[in-house]
Amino acid sequence: GGCPPGPPPLPFIGNLLQVKMSEPFRSLLALRERYGPVFTVHLGPRRVVVLCGHEAVKEALVGQAEEFSGRGQLASIDRNFKGFGVALANGERWRQLRRFSLSALRNFGMGKCSIEERIQEEAQYLLEEFRKMEGRPFDPTFFLSRTVSNVISSVVFGSRFDYADKTFLSLLHMINESFIEMSTPWAQLYDMYSGIMQHLPGRHNRIYRLIEELKAFIAEKAALNQKTLDPNSPRDFIDCFLIQMEKEKGSPSSEFNMRNLVLTTLNLFFAGTETVSSTLRYGFLLLMKHPEVEEKVHQEIDRVIGQSRIPATEDRTKMPYTDAVIHEIQRLTDIVPMGVPHTVIRDTVFRGYLLPKGTDIFPLLGSVLRDPKYFSNPEEFNPGHFLDEEGRFRKNEAFVPFSSGKRVCLGEGLARMELFLYFTAILQNFSLKPLVPPKDVDISPRLSGFGNIPPSYQLCLLPR
Repeated sequence: GGCPPGPPPLPFIGNLLQVKMSEPFRSLLALRERYGPVFTVHLGPRRVVVLCGHEAVKEALVGQAEEFSGRGQLASIDRNFKGFGVALANGERWRQLRRFSLSALRNFGMGKCSIEERIQEEAQYLLEEFRKMEGRPFDPTFFLSRTVSNVISSVVFGSRFDYADKTFLSLLHMINESFIEMSTPWAQLYDMYSGIMQHLPGRHNRIYRLIEELKAFIAEKAALNQKTLDPNSPRDFIDCFLIQMEKEKGSPSSEFNMRNLVLTTLNLFFAGTETVSSTLRYGFLLLMKHPEVEEKVHQEIDRVIGQSRIPATEDRTKMPYTDAVIHEIQRLTDIVPMGVPHTVIRDTVFRGYLLPKGTDIFPLLGSVLRDPKYFSNPEEFNPGHFLDEEGRFRKNEAFVPFSSGKRVCLGEGLARMELFLYFTAILQNFSLKPLVPPKDVDISPRLSGFGNIPPSYQLCLLPR
């Protein structure tokens, strides 16, 4: 039809010969060289239109925001969500849940100082744990996921977990494992052949079981909240949702029900835990590989904040170098390189091509974050990408780790605040020491699929 060009597909296997399951993002980038920034690819029997580079992605997600606002298929987790919950919903359900979630998160302090105070307090607990290590080598993975998860937990569940809480640790392991499973070749295959694979045994079923366990935990929390609910004094996101459910009880068009409550809470809890903690983990790795950058951040922290008080969000404007370093870490680590799939909600003409309603769209965020027109050395770690000649912070419109348009990440404000406060609090108190010489620090992802999974590593934190 009028779809963009692309490699000719074979029956049943589509373009599997051109798209490697172990590195789908790089395979798609290679096809751009031949077919241009907008092309069609067949992932098994599934037809997808791929958008590469800042111009194409912006033109679709911002310029034709409404047409591209649908959520595309993510079969590996659709089995659990079935179109419910804010992240994977469409149409009126998505509109109601998004509007409500944004307003509830704002009320719980995403735009106020209270969330900043929660992050500052949580950072102090983390620093205390780091001091207990006394400079010995350790893997930072679950230290970071515990502290980041506690911030979103205090919003959705109304309280933080103790770091030694076994249930909490078990939840974090499940979230970490789910993110890894979503990025395996098995998950990519499942997304292509879900019709067949859902009936077969194998590793692809693991993610389903992990997410079902997370759902069960949240459903239990929601049931407890329901028993002790005071409509005049909501304690957390779950309470706000329950109050809204009661308000709209008689309305046939209401999307406020227990299923959407559990799955929207899971969306927030999962995304609010894994993405920021993975970025921090990757960030430490990059700073250990580039000790001269870490040294400059230390100097800026000492000059602007000093050692006598804890960092605050308002310090960011006076710390252009640190801000540029955090942006560059997010750009280069590129936690969700493929972006979350979109779909066109009606027949849409885009760049002269006709995309039929329901066509899945892959806006490759990683191709925007590495667009050579906007970043002079896209494969290099260089904070200068976000600094002008005078060393002032410079915004870059191709910086889209949170996506853009109508499906932009709900928690962008929270994530940006967390990244700044955690990085500055940790580097105010510690120097990072790798176990190998900086040039031997390996920053290649452990897995690259739906997400870029940071490699496992150990480091030492030396008190400053």
